[in-house]
Amino acid sequence: MKHQILVVHGGNSFTSYPKYIQFLKSWRIDIDRYLTAKTDWKGNLSKSLGKKYEVIRLDMPGKLNARYLEWKIWFEKFLPHIRKGVILIGHSLGALFLIKYLSENKLPKKPCAIMFVSAPQGEGDFKLKKNLDQIAKQCEKIFLYHSEDDKVVPLSDFLKYRKTLKNTTGKVFKDRGHFNQEKFPEIVKEIKKLCS
Repeated sequence: MKHQILVVHGGNSFTSYPKYIQFLKSWRIDIDRYLTAKTDWKGNLSKSLGKKYEVIRLDMPGKLNARYLEWKIWFEKFLPHIRKGVILIGHSLGALFLIKYLSENKLPKKPCAIMFVSAPQGEGDFKLKKNLDQIAKQCEKIFLYHSEDDKVVPLSDFLKYRKTLKNTTGKVFKDRGHFNQEKFPEIVKEIKKLCS
């Protein structure tokens, strides 16, 4: 049976509708990104891991103005399809979603590992409870990845998680920004190590 990986992408969440509208008005389009249809590491994960792995990439609803309840409903539709030993990966808002969800809910199957990449602290719809102990009770292997030059999520968010999340292994890079690169060899290596 293939090793199962479930990936939750990032997005944006706003504390008010006017802030969302302001974001839309002020956003600058990087046309090259749309012309090349370049895929990031999440899109390349299946190819990077190989045939022994089954990568489920969730396409979460309303990623430009995400709502926790909508993401929760959608995520729970996939839970009957996960197997014991799944590896959960969340990037940016996807990491925050998993942190909030796992701190408030129990998964039906025990994951092998959970990986949070550029996880922001919660606000608005994604505000976290103070106690995140429920996460460590569900999984002994929790990984945090961050980069010093991340302009979206400050390093201070990573440092807060290192204090509040138990059983974590942290890795800080110097030059990965918000991890929008095409490949993420370190996470591929860690997944293969976990599944060997």
